[in-house]
Amino acid sequence: MSQSLSFDIVAAHRYFSAECFNRAWDLIEKPQRTAEDDEKMLLLSLASLWHWTQRPDRTPTNLSVGYWQASRIYALLGQSDNARKYAQFCLRVCQGEDILPFYLGYAYEALARAEMVAGDREKMKDYLQKAMQVTEKMSDPEAKKQLLEDLSTIR
Repeated sequence: MSQSLSFDIVAAHRYFSAECFNRAWDLIEKPQRTAEDDEKMLLLSLASLWHWTQRPDRTPTNLSVGYWQASRIYALLGQSDNARKYAQFCLRVCQGEDILPFYLGYAYEALARAEMVAGDREKMKDYLQKAMQVTEKMSDPEAKKQLLEDLSTIR
C-alpha cells in the first residue's frame, strides 16, 4: 500500500523542527512546571530534534542546538545519564570546522551541567574550564555574555 501525501513533507519538517523547539523552550522557561509539562517539554524537544534530522538543509549547528536543548531538559529532569548522552552528541557535532565557538562552548556547558546533576564535581569543573577557554575565542560580546551567564548557574 503506497501513501500519497497531500502536503509538503520538507515544509512540514521545517515547521515542526522550529515549532517543537520553541514550545519546548517555553516550558523550559516556565517557572512552575507540572509533571505533565515536564513530559511534554521532553517530547517536544525530541520531536524537534527528529524533524531537524529529516531536513535536507540541516547543518551541524542546527543539530548541536537540538542536542543541547535535549541535554538541558534531561538535566532539568534530573536524568544525568541522558543529559550526558545528548551533551556528548552535541559536542560531537561541534567538532567540525564550520561550528562557531559559541556552539562549542554550549556543548561544554551541557556536559558540565550533566555532570553537576550527576554529582561529579571534578568532571563538571573540567568541562566548565573548557567552556571558559572557548569564551576567550569568542568575538561576539553578546554571545559571550550569554554563555558566561549560563555557565555561572553551574555550581
